Amino acid sequence: MAIFVILRAAFGYLFLVLMVRVVGRRPGKQLTPFEFVLVFYLGGLTLTGMVGNEASLTNAVTQILTVATCHYGLAALRFRFDNFAQVLDGTPLIVLEKDCWRSETMSRMRIQDDDVMDMARAQGLPSLDRIDMAVLEAFGELTVIPKKHKEEDNHA
Repeated sequence: MAIFVILRAAFGYLFLVLMVRVVGRRPGKQLTPFEFVLVFYLGGLTLTGMVGNEASLTNAVTQILTVATCHYGLAALRFRFDNFAQVLDGTPLIVLEKDCWRSETMSRMRIQDDDVMDMARAQGLPSLDRIDMAVLEAFGELTVIPKKHKEEDNHA
C-alpha cells in the first residue's frame, strides 16, 4: 500500500536525521573514517527497510517525494521556530575562554585540545597564550579568536 511506502520513507528520513544529531558534530567539518562508514551503513540499512520487497519505480518516486517533503518541512520549522533550529542544529559551544579549557564541554563533544591547537596553528597562532577564545560552531567548525595585542589596542 502507498501509505506504508510513505510512512517508511518518512520514518527512515527522520530516523537518520536523529541519528546524525545524536552522533554529534566533528571539528573541522571532517568525518572520521568510522563516522563515514556509519553514515553510509545507516543509510543502506534505512534504504533496505524503506524499500522492502517493493522495489519499483513508483515506490522509488513516492519515497523520494516523501523524503523531499520531510526535508522541506524540517527546513520550514527551523526557519520559523528558533528553538526547533537549536534542537535540530545545536548551538555554538565555547571550548576555550581566557586560557581556560572547558573540559566538560570538550569531553561531551569528543574533541581534544589538540584539535583546537591544530586550528589555531593553521591561523598562525602557535601557542595558547595567543588565543582569546575557541568556539565549536553548530556546523562543526572550530573558530579560534586571537587575543588583541597591546600594540593594537594603543593604535585603535
